[in-house]
Amino acid sequence: MDWNAALYRKSHGFVAEYGKNLLACVPEDASQCILDFGCGTGELTAALARKAGQVIGVDQSAAMIRAAREKYPGPEYHVLDAAGLAVQGWTARFDLVFSNAVFHWIQDQDALLRALHAVLKPGGLLVCEFGAQGNVAAVCSAFASALAARGRTRSEPFYFPTPAAYRRKLETAGFQVRQIEDYDRPTPLSGGENGLAHWLEQFFAGDLAGFEQAEQVTIFREVECALRPRLWDGEQWVADYRRLRLLAVRS
Repeated sequence: MDWNAALYRKSHGFVAEYGKNLLACVPEDASQCILDFGCGTGELTAALARKAGQVIGVDQSAAMIRAAREKYPGPEYHVLDAAGLAVQGWTARFDLVFSNAVFHWIQDQDALLRALHAVLKPGGLLVCEFGAQGNVAAVCSAFASALAARGRTRSEPFYFPTPAAYRRKLETAGFQVRQIEDYDRPTPLSGGENGLAHWLEQFFAGDLAGFEQAEQVTIFREVECALRPRLWDGEQWVADYRRLRLLAVRS
């Protein structure tokens, strides 16, 4: 799917905002070259550029890359997915690969890690954070129930591993794990009463595409009703995020 960059920037700024904490794991070094894998609309790419001599942002969404180029024109950007890295001639080019809230969208994790291993220099650092096992479990369950009531099955686009499972994948791909941990991160959604609907509209766009707009709204209301006792705090929706953060070195 391609992304709605305007909706993403307007309603899901928390993705980049929380990613700023991950920036603390990136050393400042004017000589280093950084790849921002899944750069989205460029907020964190621009921040990385203040820590490095060169930053390249890549994202599979052309809409996201257009938005990044318009607002943060300094870094270099490319429309690329993991498979596309291999054809860029970037073997052992990067000192560091940074990625925030991206890995859980990719089903072939072994191919992803091979691709990132290939573009990192020996001793290069992988710094990333993405969804851990249990991430948005309540939201996914309520949405799946709404689809099931209509004879549909929710697609499974997300990959949410445990730290132990992902450590094994990293080590198999040739990385030495410095740090890997998961943690709960309750996440307020902007938009007040509409915050959860905006989240569903963005992140479950593929499943919603087969429904007319009026039926989509009905689905949103059903999901809200199911989740209100748990995720509504009286002023805003607070999604049940659970994250996995890792630092690993390319052998």
